[in-house]
Amino acid sequence: MIRFEKVSVTYDGAARPSVRDVDFEVPEGELALLVGPSGVGKSTVLGAVSGLVPHFTGGTLGGRVTVAGRDTRTHKPRELADVVGTVGQDPLAHFVTDTVEDELAYGMESLGLAPDVMRRRVEETLDLLGLAGLRDRPIATLSGGQRQRVAIGSVLTPHPRVLVLDEPTSALDPAAAEEVLAVLQRLVHDLGTTVLMAEHRLERVIQYADRVVLLPAPGAPPVMGTPTEVMAVSPVYPPVVALGRLAEWSPLPLTVRDARRKAAPLRDRLADAPARPEPGAGVPGEDRRATPPAAGRGSGRLFRRRPAPGPRQPHPADAHALTVRRDRVTALHRVNLTVAPGETIALMGRNGAGKSTLLSTLVGLLEPTTGTVTVGGATPHRTPPRELIRHVGLVPQEPGDLLYADTVATECAAADQDADAPPGTCRALLSRLLPGIADDTHPRDLSEGQCLALALAVVLTARPPLLLLDEPTRGLDYAAKARLVTALRGLAAEGHAIVLATHDVELAAEIAHRVVLLAEGEVIADGPTAEIVVSSPSFAPQVTKILAPQRWLTVAEVQEALG
Repeated sequence: MIRFEKVSVTYDGAARPSVRDVDFEVPEGELALLVGPSGVGKSTVLGAVSGLVPHFTGGTLGGRVTVAGRDTRTHKPRELADVVGTVGQDPLAHFVTDTVEDELAYGMESLGLAPDVMRRRVEETLDLLGLAGLRDRPIATLSGGQRQRVAIGSVLTPHPRVLVLDEPTSALDPAAAEEVLAVLQRLVHDLGTTVLMAEHRLERVIQYADRVVLLPAPGAPPVMGTPTEVMAVSPVYPPVVALGRLAEWSPLPLTVRDARRKAAPLRDRLADAPARPEPGAGVPGEDRRATPPAAGRGSGRLFRRRPAPGPRQPHPADAHALTVRRDRVTALHRVNLTVAPGETIALMGRNGAGKSTLLSTLVGLLEPTTGTVTVGGATPHRTPPRELIRHVGLVPQEPGDLLYADTVATECAAADQDADAPPGTCRALLSRLLPGIADDTHPRDLSEGQCLALALAVVLTARPPLLLLDEPTRGLDYAAKARLVTALRGLAAEGHAIVLATHDVELAAEIAHRVVLLAEGEVIADGPTAEIVVSSPSFAPQVTKILAPQRWLTVAEVQEALG
């Protein structure tokens, strides 16, 4: 159904091809997973299937790509629309209408389908993706995860023979991600749909793949095989595979169920470990069930150590009986939250639970309907922006929304000026977070990880005591996420309070001291990470599920215990 024959893609002005000698085939009715580190060309390969590469992106396509027998060099994207449905990383760039139901119908209207067929397919898709309650909602009012489901639904309604998905579960909570993946399984198994998908969160998808296509490095030829074969040699792999490699299990397990069947001897070894660390952030000896780390602990230092706050100094954030209503919807209801210096809190919950609303209120973008919220003693929505950035900084779901200059150097200079910081402050922060980003690079040309690092450096230039991040690992591979974890640990060690809204349970297990669970705008659980995630089937990390009833959170903890 999809065939690549010695395909190379070189974009205009690029010194070398983005992908080279890509040669593989995906038969009809299979789900193929495209994996590899960031920057190896996964999005380019996906774009070549739909014809966006090179007809929309420009550049030179060498070799041949065929989909259902159609050559993408001679068929433009509109001539492939009846057989290929594509969902990119950014759902907002995908939408052309204002409401959910209209968006689901738009693709079928473009293909000229009969109204009764359109109505039936819209209803089927609403039910498949759990969107029936949102059918009349304006897309602008949806959460990031809800938008992702609408984007996927809009390409399902025309019933394409091939689905191309770029990070389809990146903005979804664990339960919603399982629903979407179950739908894809039904399409593959029951309808014979062919799916080619790129996804960094392999812990969610690897067990569903019929075959895996690995792009190991920029310009390197792909490696193709079964999931077990490829994971044995892949530079990117989920925690279950990392644990399997550590324990030397063969064959490597891909699911929690398979790993639990092999884990009894490992649990016995861990029970007898002489110096077992408490469940923590992967740092030996760190216990997140008690208090935040003291200044100087953790890895990585971005600033000189700030002195410990005095007893009268206000908390970095304090919300009391906070209620926020948006468009007649109560997004938050009587939320109480206090954040201490040096504390890292993970806000978790299903899509639409109110996580982003809480962050927006803390940074002054939204005004409380009732209740109070303060950051560093200031009321966010009443504080001028130039003063507020010294108290709190927000990195949104789309870090590029903070960037407006033409080059990285100009962006950093503007951040220095806005924060009244010495020239070069932002640039130095960026170099520590992620070295190697050239000054003359346009921010829109950066990868997801590079864009996040630049946005984080811009926000940190003002040295805010409170740092807010909304889905910070979306689009990051495991290596980029590890660098982010190191940076955030260093910030917490310097006394910065960090609040992340995330669906990434593995990230919460790595760095959060506390987890706050939200549902329908209310706090339903607030406590130490080990207590909250271990007791939650949805939000427990893979290592916890595998080694239960022992309370381990990360592979790093297990490795430290084994010496």
